[in-house]
Amino acid sequence: MLSRRAVLSLLAGAPLLSAQSQPPGEVLFSCPMDPEVRAKVPGKCPVCGMDLEPGIPDMVEYPVDFQVRPAALRAGRPVELQFEIQRPEKPERVVKFQTVHEKLFHLFMVGEDLEYFVHTHPELGRDGIFRLKTRFPKPGVYRLLCDFYPEGGTPQMTPKTVIVPGEHAPPSIPAADLRPKQATNLEVELATEPASPIAGQKTLLFFRLKPADGLEPYLGAWGHLLAASHDLVDLIHEHPTFADGGPQAQFNLIFPREAVYRIWVQFQRLGKVNTASFTVPVFQLK
Repeated sequence: MLSRRAVLSLLAGAPLLSAQSQPPGEVLFSCPMDPEVRAKVPGKCPVCGMDLEPGIPDMVEYPVDFQVRPAALRAGRPVELQFEIQRPEKPERVVKFQTVHEKLFHLFMVGEDLEYFVHTHPELGRDGIFRLKTRFPKPGVYRLLCDFYPEGGTPQMTPKTVIVPGEHAPPSIPAADLRPKQATNLEVELATEPASPIAGQKTLLFFRLKPADGLEPYLGAWGHLLAASHDLVDLIHEHPTFADGGPQAQFNLIFPREAVYRIWVQFQRLGKVNTASFTVPVFQLK
């Protein structure tokens, strides 16, 4: 359901190693967020900027107890979302978390029509529960992706589903849309390599930004990307593989299956967050 980031760059002063090239018995440093990033010495991850840690972490899933208050949802009405993180080995609430990209919890919310998109940050209460007050604009299915890092654990990306009752037309599969988009104060163009992405194979996404002056890191990265399949089964959160604040940012994705994907990408320029969306069909290799 979820992909991890593919890394091609080199960490300054320390060559990155693949799992196959690891010398027997040698201690590697790796990124907890991007475990493919490995080096012989400590440093920063070139993808997400996190500190490399000794060893290769075992990816252990932390259960999320998700509640919506009130339970009887209605479109347009205020609701509170609650996220309680449990330890995997025993029924105990996790109350300490590491900061990732300047926040303790990143939450992405997508509507089934692929028009509704939110990237926000629930607040951690003294009781160890994350809470967010929001509204769902209309009836339908909404998919949520929870991105957090329990202290002593590994980074987590956990999907959840919210169904808002009410009459609504079933969504249709969107058409391809790679037209340049004008965001708040930035024009964003997208080119993919290959031009027709293939499921299970690496796709390079090149975002060209105009004007390129005044670009700034947004939440600790040169960009953030979320891709959602048209049926909301697949959710993919990525950061640039190559980006330096210049006119182009490259993301590497492996789309897991044949589907149409809506891609939202976010860049910051002159203090303004720019969000642009594109629709990319992904095909199965015949």
